[in-house]
Amino acid sequence: MGSVQIVTTILAAAITAVAVWLAVRAVLKMVAVIRLGQPAPERFTDKVTRARTMLVETAGHTRMLKWGVVGAAHWFVMVGFVVLSLLVLEAYFEVVTTDGGLPIIGHWTIFGLVTEIIGVLGLVGILVLMAIRLRNRPTRPGGRSRFTGSTMWQGYFVEWIVLLVLIFGFVIRGFKVATDHFEFPFWATPVSHAVGAVLPNWADGVSVAAAIKIIISMTWLIVISLNVTMGVAWHRFLAFPNIFFKREPARPAGSGLGALRPMTSQGKPLDFEEADPEKDQFGVAQVEQFSWKGLLDFSTCTECGRCQSQCPAWNTGKPLSPKLLILSLRDHAYAKAPYLLAGGGKDLTGEEKATQAQLAHLDVLALAEADKPLIGTAEEGGVIDPDVLWSCTTCGACVEQCPVDIEHVDHIVDMRRYQVLIESSFPSEAGVMLRNLENKGNPWGAPQNTREDWTKGLDFEVPRVGEVDDFEYLFWVGCAGAFEDRAKKTTRAVATLLNEAGVSFAILGEGETCSGDPARRIGNEFVFQMLAQQNVETLNEAFEGRDKAKRKIVATCPHCFNTLGNEYGQLGGEFEVVHHTQLLAHLVSTGKLTPVQPVDGGVTYHDPCYLGRHNRVFAAPREVLGDAIEGELTEMPRNSERSFCCGAGGARMWMEEKIGKRINVDRVEEAMATGAKTVAVGCPFCSTMLSDGVNGKGAGEQVEVIDVASVLLRAVKPEQPQGGKETAPVGS
Repeated sequence: MGSVQIVTTILAAAITAVAVWLAVRAVLKMVAVIRLGQPAPERFTDKVTRARTMLVETAGHTRMLKWGVVGAAHWFVMVGFVVLSLLVLEAYFEVVTTDGGLPIIGHWTIFGLVTEIIGVLGLVGILVLMAIRLRNRPTRPGGRSRFTGSTMWQGYFVEWIVLLVLIFGFVIRGFKVATDHFEFPFWATPVSHAVGAVLPNWADGVSVAAAIKIIISMTWLIVISLNVTMGVAWHRFLAFPNIFFKREPARPAGSGLGALRPMTSQGKPLDFEEADPEKDQFGVAQVEQFSWKGLLDFSTCTECGRCQSQCPAWNTGKPLSPKLLILSLRDHAYAKAPYLLAGGGKDLTGEEKATQAQLAHLDVLALAEADKPLIGTAEEGGVIDPDVLWSCTTCGACVEQCPVDIEHVDHIVDMRRYQVLIESSFPSEAGVMLRNLENKGNPWGAPQNTREDWTKGLDFEVPRVGEVDDFEYLFWVGCAGAFEDRAKKTTRAVATLLNEAGVSFAILGEGETCSGDPARRIGNEFVFQMLAQQNVETLNEAFEGRDKAKRKIVATCPHCFNTLGNEYGQLGGEFEVVHHTQLLAHLVSTGKLTPVQPVDGGVTYHDPCYLGRHNRVFAAPREVLGDAIEGELTEMPRNSERSFCCGAGGARMWMEEKIGKRINVDRVEEAMATGAKTVAVGCPFCSTMLSDGVNGKGAGEQVEVIDVASVLLRAVKPEQPQGGKETAPVGS
């Protein structure tokens, strides 16, 4: 060992020791912070499915590759980071001696070939990612960047480190070639040989280059260890457990979509009949009241801004960015952690749990962070502004887009639950809706005895449950379908088509009440459970004696469809629920409904969030439209899983939109830009919002918003009267 090798070995050992010590300290801190969260025992079920899903999503990059070039580039960089870590390990042998290498595999030609290919592809990948980050930098002229709010130096730092590590990997090999110490043939490592051809025959070059590579790598480790909230770096480790522990590992996409998590206290579902606000946690009022998985979510965020780029609130000038919300919660959690780890915290009555002695040594900044309200205005020093919290439509675009399976919607609703149930703090106009749900069983406050008025004027009898001996489908009409004028046309169209196809169905009539979706999404879990338990009891009685496969429900509202099918199981209601477009598609494909006069073309389709993104129903409505119209369906640029929200979800239907551009107007402009004269929908909320948007644009005479069922009815029974233009909704 020469003098150069002695120096490089000492440098490598010293910086590695510092880096490893700091890394261990950082990991222990992160684990301690995450463990502050509430229990989540359901995250440990079905470990085989969880492991399989985690491997598929990480190794297969299934959630990234849908973005094409950027997904492929990220995959090459990820594989390069994992596989080429062996070359970083090899550098420790190379600082000691110029002909050093990994034991056993280090001399295999296949090892040289594989690492050469991965090194080249990793270089291409990181250069592509660097170019994409620069092209989308927040300071670029025009447009809103998905990186707005991200800590840009961290992204640049990580990318340059990766680039330099890859470059020095080839430099090391090049010096081995130049000094005739390289064991791999030209055909397996052509780039390394090309680099070696231009490097001098410097005997110590290998050790020096290896030392530089180690210093670069350990500098990266030191920097991220000193910045435990540096998600752009830490996500490459945290993504694995975050995906493993996601809520529903068997879901094809978006584990946090569909059903909401039930309201829990100490990891157990809350029973409102026995719950005590002084003993049980009602929603989330402090960051440590999120589950440990929530705190892991916050730590894992890579600040890529995919969620932000798809969020309807952010895209229409509202203060909500799902990314910035998660980052605010992350930064708050880690800033407050010293106080919490010292034993601090408020109990459910608001009393401090720690003694003065426990808190005496704490930094004043940690104590100040502990005093911040989780929800509050800037003047109040709040972590999350109320306008941010209430801008969410729960459309799920953030969850669907997130490459590391962060469950934004669950966290937002958990914070809403505390605000509604304990603080009684929510947009005032939503109070009318909640009172109507409690007193009238529907958000419009319409009399219950008018629930069956939509059946008037039909030329056939609509059977009621209890009046017929048997039926195949229970037709869940929903509040909109029963009371809102636009939606009633859809209800009549569906009933007419079912009758035409000879499908045996029945309705609950006055026995039906609101599914509870708007109450649950606004955060009033108490009202949701009150309504849901009443409906579950009614439905179980209607289906008494049937197994689940024969407890069939068809719903025209995706919000009811989602609630009945995905959430009533939490309360003992197990049903087979289909959306009306799914049933109609089946009836057309089996010849029970036959379009005889296709409707003129020029039709575009708007995917409802709770039908498409939340429940992956994309094909059925398009199949129905494909059979019912002349010509091709014209797709909007944002469609299917990337469809843009109408603005009504998350109980936003009953709240004023006072900030920024109206979401429904943005969507209507996109629909009108296709040139289609008909906008087909599959949701009564979407119908209302898009109709209002069309009328607001002064295009009510040129563009019609109509449900898929009504389009099909016009094709199946062209003589069927349609009742003219849509009218205004009942109530407000």
